[in-house]
Amino acid sequence: MSEPVPWRVAWQNALYGPRGFYRQPRGPAGHFTTATQAGSGQVLARTLWAWADRYGLDGIVDVGAGRGELLRHLYACAPGRPLAGLDVVHRPADLPEPVDWVTSRGGVELPAAWRPDQALVVAHEWLDVVPCTVAEVAPDGLLREVFVDPATGTESLGPELAGSDLEWCQRFWPAALAEDRNAGDRVEVGRQRDEAWGALLDRLAPDSVALAVDYGHAVEDRPRTGTLVAYREGRLVDPVPDGSCDLTAHVAVDSLRQSRRLRQRDAVALTTPPDHQMAADDPASYLAALADHSAVAALRRPGGFGDFWWVVTPV
Repeated sequence: MSEPVPWRVAWQNALYGPRGFYRQPRGPAGHFTTATQAGSGQVLARTLWAWADRYGLDGIVDVGAGRGELLRHLYACAPGRPLAGLDVVHRPADLPEPVDWVTSRGGVELPAAWRPDQALVVAHEWLDVVPCTVAEVAPDGLLREVFVDPATGTESLGPELAGSDLEWCQRFWPAALAEDRNAGDRVEVGRQRDEAWGALLDRLAPDSVALAVDYGHAVEDRPRTGTLVAYREGRLVDPVPDGSCDLTAHVAVDSLRQSRRLRQRDAVALTTPPDHQMAADDPASYLAALADHSAVAALRRPGGFGDFWWVVTPV
């Protein structure tokens, strides 16, 4: 066993440390599927270019770009338009040459000199892996920070939550401090995500638009037991911050700076199924249109990708 540390500290090292999960050769795509892959990635790219056009923006920046999955779809959709990616790994070898790439330290830390050009800046499933304070209502009724053994995942309760983290809960997660709270109720404090989002916004060129796409919740539907989970090789596993698995928690989307937010099912344009006659007249085109329609449906599906939040913030 090792010395227990705050979950936020163990989480940061587990994902972004020298042997962190996101630095491993397989990358996240080796462990779980996201909307940036395959057919859904093509539809997402088409939708993002449409949003860029809506705001009169020529290029797109992908923050938390992984191994460039979304960037490849964006490039295939509009090869001549400016594209850039930011992630903790070095530039993927098979990324199209015109696409710019910047290496980051990960989590809340952005490169010191990084100032992207005016663009639609997309943080797709970035904030959910920005480590944050985890707290729990103790048997004595106090909201205490949760500590964890990085080697085993064994948790223990630390000091009472205080300072900025407590102030954030008072404003955005009041149920954790209400009289009817129960021992075991948990909080993932969104303050660190708010600060990461704010730091990103402060880097952007005037008239840029920032878009956070993530799964999350608002004050009226905060989960009482928290949402911290781990994934390894396509399966949910116990969250152990040892670098062997992804660690993620839903985002408190209402505490982020924003001008509007909507569900992904409302952001992605609905399509109609292809006419069956096309199957006889042009089978290849029919199959392509059917696959595209299925990908649109997947991005809009309630209970799945359709429940993602889109948080929109013009600069």
